[in-house]
Amino acid sequence: MPLDLNHKSILVTGGTGSFGKQFVRTVFSKFPHVRRLVVFSRDELKQYEMSQEFSLAKFPAIRYFIGDVRDGQRLHRACEGIDIVIHAAALKQVPAAEYNPMECIKTNIFGAENVINAALDCGVKEVVALSTDKAAAPINLYGATKLCSDKLFVAANNMKGARDLRFSVVRYGNVIGSRGSVVPFFLQQRHTGVLPITHPDMTRFNISLEEGVDLVLYALENAWGGEIFVPKIPSYKITEVARAIGPECEQRIVGIRPGEKLHEAMITETDALSTIELDRYYVILPSLPTWSVDKFVERFNGRRVPLGFQYDSANNNDWLSIEQIREEIRVHVDASFAV
Repeated sequence: MPLDLNHKSILVTGGTGSFGKQFVRTVFSKFPHVRRLVVFSRDELKQYEMSQEFSLAKFPAIRYFIGDVRDGQRLHRACEGIDIVIHAAALKQVPAAEYNPMECIKTNIFGAENVINAALDCGVKEVVALSTDKAAAPINLYGATKLCSDKLFVAANNMKGARDLRFSVVRYGNVIGSRGSVVPFFLQQRHTGVLPITHPDMTRFNISLEEGVDLVLYALENAWGGEIFVPKIPSYKITEVARAIGPECEQRIVGIRPGEKLHEAMITETDALSTIELDRYYVILPSLPTWSVDKFVERFNGRRVPLGFQYDSANNNDWLSIEQIREEIRVHVDASFAV
């Protein structure tokens, strides 16, 4: 059965973020008869600003809940009558997490547990949690908290008992144009004539918000419970991004920041032992699945990845050229962008 979110009630934690707004936009476009779409976040100003685009008058299904995923009682109340939860709330700035570790832990780990408990208690049918490439072999606190979060959501499938409920995870790389990412920063800095480069060999994955939303919708349609879905996406070199945005700018090497990787991974060599390759995605299967792996592989026409396989931004078959980076910026960040 194809995915149909019409007449469903959906809650999005962190719903005023870049992903949340795009998810809401997509749902209203594709499923105009969605019963209720709850935007759950802790920033009333961002909710007010979002309501200018998604007002109750134009979108009668929308609801805005002020709340923090740290607050299990408030989250429990928000989940009443909800069919689907998309968990996008997180503290994700690497330097801030290194400086304020417990704050990151409270939101990213304890908050994840609160989402799980609310879903178990309130009759939710499906939960998809957003992860990050930094959760694979993490070296910073943010990545470590998201790895813990992933483990919690995967393991929650073993706690559901007889409930008709599935928990799954989607893991993807840097969203082009998202708040705090390199592209908006370079666009702001290029007028100075200098673009700071942490390391000349640094690489990253690239994905658009639309592709991130598509991955979540794919997980909603296809998850059996406990999978981590990973998209096949291109890489770019940081120096190429700098050339695309400021071809005349000096690239000044400033050194890697605390907790930052030279290259990002999404599937480690150890993950590969339980990873299935599909046409557009990889799927990391749970170590203790509640269903038949052989039937899963057969159902999706999958194939196991070879021993020693790993998927990281440095060893990728798909790379964005300078012109492709410019086009990505025009389409997904700034339509007026020109060099």
